[in-house]
Amino acid sequence: MTVDDEAIGRLVAAAKLGDPEAFGALFDHYYAPVYRYVAARVGRPSDAEDLAQLVFVKALEALPRYEVRGVPFGGWLFRLARNVVIDHIRTRREHVALDLAIERSTDEAGPGELAALRQELDSVARALTRLTPEQREAIELRFFAGLSAREAAEAMGRQEGTIRGLQFRAIAALRRELGVVDDADELGRVSGGHR
Repeated sequence: MTVDDEAIGRLVAAAKLGDPEAFGALFDHYYAPVYRYVAARVGRPSDAEDLAQLVFVKALEALPRYEVRGVPFGGWLFRLARNVVIDHIRTRREHVALDLAIERSTDEAGPGELAALRQELDSVARALTRLTPEQREAIELRFFAGLSAREAAEAMGRQEGTIRGLQFRAIAALRRELGVVDDADELGRVSGGHR
């Protein structure tokens, strides 16, 4: 189900008035991206489930105070998620490294394919650890959680242009780290840098 900004606005307004079905629809729409974001930050699926639920409890508690003011609801919600993750990491007194948790069906893939997939995922995880914390968070919000640049900017307390810049630099760094070369890069090298 695709929900546009206008529909989200109507659901938020109804939820603020105490409509449990409207809040349920918001939960259904945002739970998977919130969970993916939290899981990318904390690593353990059981912690991610608990923390994602906590984000929605906090959202329900804070919803009466939410005001649109040009801030998309998704950005506000992910700022709550970010704060929940930060609190969790602080209370655990450990710095949780980013670990990609991607579940794939093992029924169809053979051992060789699974080993190759694991190796690729490990390479990407190592490359992500070499990004700055802000670049990594921008990538997590944009691609793991599926937020727009505007929503990611709200979640990180930054300008949208800053998020786009962080994303651009992060992708360039990941490409270099992983040795990914596209046709335009190759053409630039072959022609001496002239395009």
